Amino acid sequence: MGKKDELKKIEKALEKAQKKADKALKKAAKAAAKVARKLEDAGREWAVEADLAHPVGEPHQAEPTGAEPRVAKAHPRSPFAPAEFPTLPTIEGADFAAVAAGVRYAGRLDVMLARLAPGSVIAGALTRSATCSAAVEDCRAKLAKTVDGGAAILVNSGNANAFTGEVGQHAVQTLCEAVAERVGISKDRVFTASTGVIGEPLPYERILARLDAAVGELSPHGLPDCARAIMTTDTYPKGSAATIALDGQTIHIAGIAKGSGMIAPNMATMLAFIFTDATIDQAMLQAMVLRQCDESFNCITVDGDTSTSDTVLVAATGRSARIKPGAQAAAFESALGRVMRDLAQQIVKDGEGAHKFVTVRVTGAANDADARKVALTIANSPLVKTALAGDDPNWGRIVAVVGHSGARIERDKLALRFGEISVAQNGAVDPTYREEAGAAYMRKAEIEIAVDLGLGKGQATIWTCDLTERYVAINADYRS
Repeated sequence: MGKKDELKKIEKALEKAQKKADKALKKAAKAAAKVARKLEDAGREWAVEADLAHPVGEPHQAEPTGAEPRVAKAHPRSPFAPAEFPTLPTIEGADFAAVAAGVRYAGRLDVMLARLAPGSVIAGALTRSATCSAAVEDCRAKLAKTVDGGAAILVNSGNANAFTGEVGQHAVQTLCEAVAERVGISKDRVFTASTGVIGEPLPYERILARLDAAVGELSPHGLPDCARAIMTTDTYPKGSAATIALDGQTIHIAGIAKGSGMIAPNMATMLAFIFTDATIDQAMLQAMVLRQCDESFNCITVDGDTSTSDTVLVAATGRSARIKPGAQAAAFESALGRVMRDLAQQIVKDGEGAHKFVTVRVTGAANDADARKVALTIANSPLVKTALAGDDPNWGRIVAVVGHSGARIERDKLALRFGEISVAQNGAVDPTYREEAGAAYMRKAEIEIAVDLGLGKGQATIWTCDLTERYVAINADYRS
């Protein structure tokens, strides 16, 4: 064997050893990251437990009746949770309170009450689920009515009051009458919402027992407490705000939302309540809410399941500038849309067990409906979402689910990107694509999957998250 042959043999051996070393390093890095996540989660459990035990504001004592409430389990805090709850502006004409009633769990806020001044208008969107809750049915009927005077919104967590028949309807009517009596309004102006376990009768007596306390605590500054009271498996309270100047006056918008699992709404979100001091006609506000739902809460999915209780209500107290058709209406709707999108994205970022926030962007579809089909198919695919959880740039899974989306697809026109990285072009892998680059990109906390179908101008954007073993753990013992 000559010297050249020996050198080549040595070079090949070194190259083979280097590849083995690189593979071992990658495996070790993945294992280290997994351990780091578990340690991080363990630390967060203490933080969340402290959060639940000491909510915003003064501690509240539950006064349960009947069976004893349970102790709430703490969930690891989302890696996307903000350091602090956002500062929300005061909404003139709106007062808020939150109390602990022990609906399901002891020692935590679980009922919110909002009182709205006379002249307020309310718009909303509700789940299209055929097994919707009693509260949703009641809200739907009331949104169709024109009733003057003040208004109120009562919300509980811990029990969805869904699939509970006449017992559930009786609970809603009893609570509406009790709230109406205490705040001096018509029962037709009391809107309720419930979230939590489905199929169990709502222990509404516990809520009734705390209504006087709630009314006594009503304050213009109580909205942050309300954000905590509506949480279920959420790991942090969600709030958002915006202000705009019209006719020399400042219009304020403040909203809260809850949602973490069972998120693939067909109208709105799990629960969202938004308040503004603007003066606006109910019909105009209703149209805005429906349009902006389609651009926000209808563009999110965590697990593909629509809740029985999905509700978004927007209340305008009429204490600031009047919104006129045209440029003013457009400016106000834009600000309202920003708040709704922010709340919607926070819900995805707090998806049960999620470690990644994913934007799925589809362009070049034959029409917008086809683009949405493709985006939702990708965003709801367990195979895609588990690959994301494992930092695996498994683009073949994405191509596969696009093919069965039901949209018009021409394989050889398909293009795929991870962020700015071109993965596939013209129905085949891009010659410039490198698996190492895709893997590095997938390790990011926020990623984009972009698909172009090459057929037309249809487009859609959906926000989702990864699917981890933590999601399975949370939902495996949700009721236990």
